[in-house]
Amino acid sequence: MISPLDFSVIIVYLLAVTLFGMKFRHGDRSLKNYFLGSDTVPWWAISLSIVAAETSTLTLVSVPGIAYQGNFSFLQLALGYICGRVVISVLLIPQYFRREIYTAYEWIEHRFGKKLQKITAGVFLLTRAAAEGVRVFAVSIVMSIAFNMSGSATNDAIAIGGVILLTLLYTYHGGLNAVIWTDVLQIGIYTSASFVGLLTVIHLIPSGWGGFFHTASLAGKFQVFNFSFGFYQPYTIFAGLIGGTFLTTASHGTDQLLVQRLLATRSERKATLALISSGFLVFIQFAFYLAIGAALFVFDQTASRSGGPVAAPVRSDRIFPEFIVHHMPQGIRGLLIAAVLAAAMSNLSAALNSLSSTSVMDFYRNWYPESDEKKLVQLSHRTTIAWAFVLFGLAMLSRHGGRVVETGLAIASVTYGGLLGVFLVGRLSQKVSERSAIIGMVIGLLVNLGVWLWTSIAFPWYVPLGSLTTFAIAHLCETDVF
Repeated sequence: MISPLDFSVIIVYLLAVTLFGMKFRHGDRSLKNYFLGSDTVPWWAISLSIVAAETSTLTLVSVPGIAYQGNFSFLQLALGYICGRVVISVLLIPQYFRREIYTAYEWIEHRFGKKLQKITAGVFLLTRAAAEGVRVFAVSIVMSIAFNMSGSATNDAIAIGGVILLTLLYTYHGGLNAVIWTDVLQIGIYTSASFVGLLTVIHLIPSGWGGFFHTASLAGKFQVFNFSFGFYQPYTIFAGLIGGTFLTTASHGTDQLLVQRLLATRSERKATLALISSGFLVFIQFAFYLAIGAALFVFDQTASRSGGPVAAPVRSDRIFPEFIVHHMPQGIRGLLIAAVLAAAMSNLSAALNSLSSTSVMDFYRNWYPESDEKKLVQLSHRTTIAWAFVLFGLAMLSRHGGRVVETGLAIASVTYGGLLGVFLVGRLSQKVSERSAIIGMVIGLLVNLGVWLWTSIAFPWYVPLGSLTTFAIAHLCETDVF
């Protein structure tokens, strides 16, 4: 159970970050400012914002559990993340900066037409909402442990609802400027607090750093590469490089949550710089949280708890949160819990803004092109509120899922395949029609759905399978086969 000091730290953090985000509510009241920040945000802030959006609460809560139960092989996927960023910089970013657009799906409209634009935007809305629901649910895992709650639906609703409400306050008023600058603040908070957490674990291990490295090495925790080939293991060098590249090309090149940040930069060069630099930062951050998981494993193997080592929690997602609550000093414990909330709020704010931008720009403005900008800005605010309610409901539905980081990646990967396939068709082939692209995308989505539901193929392979299927079918539709 947390102390009054810890509770005070959490409350002060929540109020401070909300007030900080609210500072941006008096800015320019234009669509460009609300959705793109009026091109005033420096590239390094956007890079940090990309990292904050990509890591989120899932990293703090779930990645340490991966190393606790396994090793550092998750980093193979992160290598693919860097490769995917290079692909985006070559294939997609130059296309996005050829004209002024607010969403990635407006580019689809220019290349194919309004029908496919709405389909791709709709897929994004469904995918992002479902994946974000899983991410927001991760907050309740930490809060139930911190406040010794039962994990009931009522307690989860209070934890999830509180975070969503506070995040909504500054996202509603400040738009993308508030999102990015609160991301910068929050990534500093959760990274520094997590570093204190790692130091605390090491301090509690006999022989300190030496004991940690020795025991973890003997247990094979630092193993990164797995050169076996198979479609049923998620963390191999082939799944990491191929699957990770396709996954990142889809998530950072076609998902409005991250494309929106790239569009907010001042130029194509700045967008590329922000994107590539974020890839290396994400790799370092994943390695850092895997190190926390390895340290917790060593701690459980060597520290005496009630006469002997304690078995790991049933859910690996609970390993780091339980250590925070039961072993961190007062004050620092509250700061670490606040760090988890910081990660949740940074990602949630970006999701709300990107869901709103796609709803307004890709749907409403197409249906009512005569709407003036003032009306569209007002609608953007209301849509942000509506999506907050949707994400609350989806987070509650996520309470019975598996390990949250893998669940979130799997949900995204199912639809990313067809989505990326369409973008690749549009970029690499000028002869494919809108009809053919739609058929290819539908079949690609169905293939991924079937793979997810009825096979044991690992999630890193979903996007390559879906993308290649979409690409091939779209081209076949232009022949006499269809």
